[in-house]
Amino acid sequence: MRRSKRYKQALELIDKAKLYSLEEVVDVLKSFPPLKFDETVEISCKLNADPKKPEQMVRSSVILPHGTGKKIKVLVFCEPEKEKEAKDAGADFVGGQDLIDKISKENWLNFDSCISTPGMMRIVSKIGRILGPRGMMPSPKTGAVTDNIAGAVKEAKTGKIEFRMDKLSCLAVGVGKLSFSKENLLNNMKAFLESLHSVKSQGIKGEFIKTIYVSSTMSPSLRLKM
Repeated sequence: MRRSKRYKQALELIDKAKLYSLEEVVDVLKSFPPLKFDETVEISCKLNADPKKPEQMVRSSVILPHGTGKKIKVLVFCEPEKEKEAKDAGADFVGGQDLIDKISKENWLNFDSCISTPGMMRIVSKIGRILGPRGMMPSPKTGAVTDNIAGAVKEAKTGKIEFRMDKLSCLAVGVGKLSFSKENLLNNMKAFLESLHSVKSQGIKGEFIKTIYVSSTMSPSLRLKM
């Protein structure tokens, strides 16, 4: 694979054999040659969990204290009497069968987060094959299936992210922008890692997280000390 000159320069600034602390990771990422856009800082984990065992499936959410740095488009599936509540809270798209038809027939996915009332899940489940693989299917585990629509929308808008282990026992999440201050990035990263540790199943023996790497959008990754 051909690497850019910038990538090679960044690679010279890291020690592949080293396990970095969170503070060191942020310092190194910020020392890389800059790009013309604001990169996302991403944490990637390999977990000691079996995705074939439902009780070990990892799926949850966390509110990043300093947000994601991205404008989040929120879609709400709700009954007509709750539409005003959703819109007043800042939802970008609100509806029911009309939105389900648009997603299923047009493959429309111009949104980042889905929220649903419990009463709508019966029909929302019909598009689970579309939303599920993208990690967008509303779930009670992440607080995205709720009657408190206003609260859920505000959380999504202000920095709530969902994370889910894939079939290879891996997960990756964006925890902010490289332009964030060091303190804000550290706070976001710590919030995610605390949330991840909190959902460890009792059936998992030994270390829950096998490896953790941190990178920005177009940078080499650094292995995090656990």
